[in-house]
Amino acid sequence: MQTQLGSAVFPRLLRRSLSYIPSILYSLHSLLNLFHFFRFLSNSSPQSQKHKEMASPFLSNTIISFSSSLSSSSSLPRLAPSIPFSAIRSKSTPRRILTVRSKIREIFMPALSSTMTEGKIVSWVKSEGDVLSKGESVVVVESDKADMDVETFYDGILAAIVVGEGETALVGAAIGVLAETEDEIAEAKAKAASKSGASTPSAPPPAPTPAAASTPAPPKSTPAPAAPTVAEGPTKTVATPYAKKLAKQHKVDIESVVGTGPYGRITPEDIEAAAGLSPSKKNVGLAVVVETKPAAPAKAPAASAAPSSLPPPVPGSTVVPFTTMQSAVSKNMVESLSVPTFRVGYPVTTDALDALYEKVKPKGVTMTALLAKAAAMALAQHPVVNSSCKDGKSFTYNSNINIAVAVAINGGLITPVLQDADKLDLYLLSQKWKELVEKARAKQLQPQEYNSGTFTLSNLGMFGVDRFDAILPPGQGAIMAVGASKPTVVADADGFFSVKNKMLVNVTADHRIIYGADLAAFLQTFSKIVENAESLTL
Repeated sequence: MQTQLGSAVFPRLLRRSLSYIPSILYSLHSLLNLFHFFRFLSNSSPQSQKHKEMASPFLSNTIISFSSSLSSSSSLPRLAPSIPFSAIRSKSTPRRILTVRSKIREIFMPALSSTMTEGKIVSWVKSEGDVLSKGESVVVVESDKADMDVETFYDGILAAIVVGEGETALVGAAIGVLAETEDEIAEAKAKAASKSGASTPSAPPPAPTPAAASTPAPPKSTPAPAAPTVAEGPTKTVATPYAKKLAKQHKVDIESVVGTGPYGRITPEDIEAAAGLSPSKKNVGLAVVVETKPAAPAKAPAASAAPSSLPPPVPGSTVVPFTTMQSAVSKNMVESLSVPTFRVGYPVTTDALDALYEKVKPKGVTMTALLAKAAAMALAQHPVVNSSCKDGKSFTYNSNINIAVAVAINGGLITPVLQDADKLDLYLLSQKWKELVEKARAKQLQPQEYNSGTFTLSNLGMFGVDRFDAILPPGQGAIMAVGASKPTVVADADGFFSVKNKMLVNVTADHRIIYGADLAAFLQTFSKIVENAESLTL
């Protein structure tokens, strides 16, 4: 019985064990394929890749297909051709294809200051066709305060100049085109031509205006605009006293009456015509003129439009347009009118200051440097005078005391800034001031050297001016106007008279943040520092 049972079990176990052989062989085969796969990925060199593809050629055209279930009667699964191996490799380690493409770049008009909206080309340092290196000066641009060199950020060839010397361009506009290779010069020039062509159509629009002025002449409906031409004067209704009286008497709305008098003035005849009492002779005459000569009223508005707002030029006069700097000064002066200011004057005895000046003058110290140092020391004790108000809602207490000093240069005005004037030694401050003046007159100041002031000093005393008022620069709290020091008769407390040198100092301040008491205290401190001038050298 046991022999029969053993003879029956043994074949069954043998068959079951043999049924696992295909699975085992498949697993071994799969491990071998994985081994070759990871070896292939571990080496990225082309030689080793070619080597491995030769060693296992089936990996380059097939992928391993795994089955989730195995049958005992199935044979080894085939390796079915599927996605190329290169596709599998791109998913695991994507290969980046780099293509070097040549570029055509534009040279833009830079913003050389926070207030600059357009710049003027002073001169081109390089010419068309010149090879440029990164960081090399290409063009000199005149900003609102200085002339500055503009450098290129790329290597290349200056293919074309879009904005020539003496012309202006808005900030950010293309002023030149840079090509990377000689083969691209023609394409770059075509791009520059399109840039200049796109900017030129903006100029012709004024040309159609004469045609537009002449077109109203043929239609007979033009007499209607004749009435507004008379009323193009002041916007406020202007009428003679007798016309106003007639308007009240006849209950005529004077605002609805069109005046026929000079500059649209309403006359009594206009009121009578509006009330229907009698036709106005002037209106009849005007109607006759309009009917007989319809072309005349059409030309009148064009001829009288310009003189209505501007006075006629004086015969023999010459009109000179503003320079870029003069335009910036004009804009700042108009902007300063929106700030409520007040002015305080204070006499300061300068005997000690004059004596110190004679002592340090041989060492290169100027009176302007002495005054700037004294003002900076006084501002350190009164920080509210060194503050500013830019939005009308808050103070801005400046941590640095930067004294801007007005300097007249050819064709304008500029204010070089002595930064941290309270911390600099008097002699170092004088040396710094000398450098700033030389750069200002050469129009080579950097933006931070003229737009970072927190307090301004204007000294006309060197020209013999004894007193004057200064206009507050935008963005600052106060400006000091210094007059000349002159001998003055002074009486002391005992009634004895003496002669002392005195100068009058006038300070213009922003009344939104600086009050009278603040400014008076500042001027008292400034006066004490000047009267004890030896403290300036400490």
